[in-house]
Amino acid sequence: MKRLFAVLALAGVATLSFAAKAPTHHSLRAESMGNAHVAVVDDKEAIYYNYAGLSQINRLGNFEKRPEQGYYPRNLIGDMRLNLGGAGPFEKYFSTYNDVTKLQKLYQRARDVANALGVGSTNILLDSLSAHPELLNTLNSYDHKTLDMKIKMDAEMAFHGFGGALWVDGSIAPYLDGGLILPYMAVDTFYVDAVAQAGVAYGFTDNFSVGIGGKIAKRQKVDMMTMDVLNYSTLQDTLEDRYHDATDKLFDFKSISVGMDIGMLYQLTREFRVGISLRDVYFKELAGDRIRPNLTAGFNYSPRFFNKNTGYGRKLNFACDFEDALSNERNYKALSHLNFGMEVEQNILAWPGYNNEIRALALRLAGGFRGGYPSAGIGLEVLRFFTFELATWAEEMGYYTGQDEQRVYMAQISLGF
Repeated sequence: MKRLFAVLALAGVATLSFAAKAPTHHSLRAESMGNAHVAVVDDKEAIYYNYAGLSQINRLGNFEKRPEQGYYPRNLIGDMRLNLGGAGPFEKYFSTYNDVTKLQKLYQRARDVANALGVGSTNILLDSLSAHPELLNTLNSYDHKTLDMKIKMDAEMAFHGFGGALWVDGSIAPYLDGGLILPYMAVDTFYVDAVAQAGVAYGFTDNFSVGIGGKIAKRQKVDMMTMDVLNYSTLQDTLEDRYHDATDKLFDFKSISVGMDIGMLYQLTREFRVGISLRDVYFKELAGDRIRPNLTAGFNYSPRFFNKNTGYGRKLNFACDFEDALSNERNYKALSHLNFGMEVEQNILAWPGYNNEIRALALRLAGGFRGGYPSAGIGLEVLRFFTFELATWAEEMGYYTGQDEQRVYMAQISLGF
């Protein structure tokens, strides 16, 4: 215990110089309920939020082994999943593509006419815009028009007391700008994080467990690039060049960073438990970035009255977290660290009497608030093998909550048991 507090104290001092964001795994179940999950962790999500939760797998709902933990649907053995997910404003992509092609033709015609007349293309362009005022609205819409996109791929395996995962998180943030003369496209950020991690949990008592794990991570980043509409046809060549920039050092193991996570979970009552975790304690810079550790504490309340552990099982969770406590970016506004949410999972089709080991169809609904922004999600599990999830949440891109909201809509397909 003394060593744990020493690590926490060291991380608190180190965060004064650590500013960059660590690789982030997006759990759609957790994001749906406001990312309040450090004390929920009753399945594979313990790998990412609190390793101590691995002690709950195949124990929750098992009255012979853990009668004090109440009614929860449980897995017979553990969790093994392959996930593929993505997010992005696809409708905005298509409309932007159409607008860019129209403007490219306009600018190309203006340049051709100017070359034929031996005059500057600016006057011809202004005359063309005067003749087509509808294109002025299109130009105005390019005032830093963002087109962010995310992708995630996971391979997960979690059993009682042990879990591990391989996952990739990627994000590209291009935007369009009207410019003074020519509209142009720029890529503000582009990165890919690849992480391998594993950990263990040990229950010292029926109520108290501790988890610890290690991880290795690699981050690839691409510098900002710009391109105007006249060079739109060279987009493929430009992207290929940036792709090679990102992949040339893909297997340069000198750029890999090593880190650790540690967490604790305590069951206060049959319905109420608390958790705390210190995650992303990296011992080396990641692609030149100093990573800030994430200290999160929270609680989960699961009222026994609403939970069932029959074939048509049901579980209901209310959770609240104080997330990323070591971050000093928005500390003057403490509510920006506060996440809370709820979820309800109901088995719709099952084989009654088998303690949820045979369920054909389960539905999960969730909602909450993450740092002041609402979140929501839905998940549908079929034959315990196929799961489809949708979730939405918001990330603050500014200095305080409400300044610059970036809303994320993500879908995910999972296969496994």
